[in-house]
Amino acid sequence: MRFSLFVHMERTSAEQDQQRLYDEFVALAKIADDGGMHAVWTGEHHGMDFTIAPNPFLNLVDLARQTRHVRLGTGTIIAPFWHPIRLAGEAAMTDLITEGRLELGIARGAYSYEYERMVPGMDAWDAGQRMRELVPAIQGLWRGDYAQEGTYHSFPATTSSPKPRQENGPPIWVAARDPNSHEFAVANGCHVQVTPLWQGDEEITRLIETFNDACAKYPDVQRPDIMLLNHTYIAADAADAQQAAEEINRFYCYFGAWFKNERPVSQGLIAPLSEAEIAAHPFYSPEAMLRDNVIATAEDAIARIRGYEALGYDEYSFWIDSGMSFERKRASLERFIRDVMPAFA
Repeated sequence: MRFSLFVHMERTSAEQDQQRLYDEFVALAKIADDGGMHAVWTGEHHGMDFTIAPNPFLNLVDLARQTRHVRLGTGTIIAPFWHPIRLAGEAAMTDLITEGRLELGIARGAYSYEYERMVPGMDAWDAGQRMRELVPAIQGLWRGDYAQEGTYHSFPATTSSPKPRQENGPPIWVAARDPNSHEFAVANGCHVQVTPLWQGDEEITRLIETFNDACAKYPDVQRPDIMLLNHTYIAADAADAQQAAEEINRFYCYFGAWFKNERPVSQGLIAPLSEAEIAAHPFYSPEAMLRDNVIATAEDAIARIRGYEALGYDEYSFWIDSGMSFERKRASLERFIRDVMPAFA
């Protein structure tokens, strides 16, 4: 099993300086690179200080100049916000600038807050259909002289300009949950990225079973890789783990509030949740965070992750977004590199 870091700029209050947040983002990526991690992933979001990432290609090009070995992934591009010709060209240019280190993760998106601003009237089903049209278009444009008569985009024969550095283009990863998404990814030669949301190891097992079923449906297609994205905190002791569980629970409560898109937003910040609202959440709690995520001392984390390796996951991505201080994130990541990764060497 290989390991990667999933990281964004996070801004939870108006007092936080955005330049400092970006510098901390870079610092975490450099720790991952120096520590021998396989990749750094960062995504795309718009108008939300909760996750600041308007164009991940900009971040990855900058990281390419500040790191040496780590692969650089979009985790993930939001498919309905892109024209295929533009995405093919910008991804290819990023692949050239990063000297062939790009991994291209693509998803339909999750936040109706973004949908109603970027593509008004679009729902999640429509977004998924747009992704299904986009992926083969990107692959065709990288091969060159590709024309499309699509539901969402039509254009005459066109070639990605430039062409990617990597032969056949950067690896494409599709964020998948339901069987149709897994089957689409496998059938189109894409790797799969899965994220358990609130059902822990039961969901992690179900997701890889869905992936294995998709692979079995296409026996003539080479098995792609599957990556598990999971919130992770490597604690110094039990008390530290409990504090992390409380912090990550708060993060999830805010994630849920953004997802529901019912609270007012001003200057990129959602109206604060009260302590009573956080305590009353129907299924998020510190206890659930400890159960459903890898929030543990190094020894216990190794045991949990070995279970995921045995299930067949190829990559474990350390999701560090949590609303914690930079110092706590850094200490956890350093413990993961020093005390957990060597067990899988």
